[in-house]
Amino acid sequence: MRFMIIVKASKDSEAGVMPEESLLSAMADYHAELAKAGILLDANGLHPTAQGFRIKYEGGKRRVVDGPFSETKELIAGYTIIQVKSREEALEWARRFPNPHNEDGEIEIRQLFELEDFTPGEAIERFRAMEVGGARN
Repeated sequence: MRFMIIVKASKDSEAGVMPEESLLSAMADYHAELAKAGILLDANGLHPTAQGFRIKYEGGKRRVVDGPFSETKELIAGYTIIQVKSREEALEWARRFPNPHNEDGEIEIRQLFELEDFTPGEAIERFRAMEVGGARN
């Protein structure tokens, strides 16, 4: 089972303020523990939305919308992806995640879909053949 630990954005992260050395050190220690346990798949921070863009679908057409985006509490500043045996194990690791902000905040943990979660069909077999989304044959 793969889970994504989602770090919500803050005013600082959206302003491009880099994390303090103490937080970077705590995150490095945490990710080293995940790697040592053999469950770390990926982890990274994201640039502020001012440097990003969205593709908006409306009326059958696509439109590019440049950042920044409002509603900071709904934005993502970073993520960690782990592979564990159960939801309980994911929860155990998530509880150890360092507070990513100098203020109150939250992280969100979501399970990723696996190809086995979908009804078999031609499209799923095409994904499986490409090993898209971390799928394994």
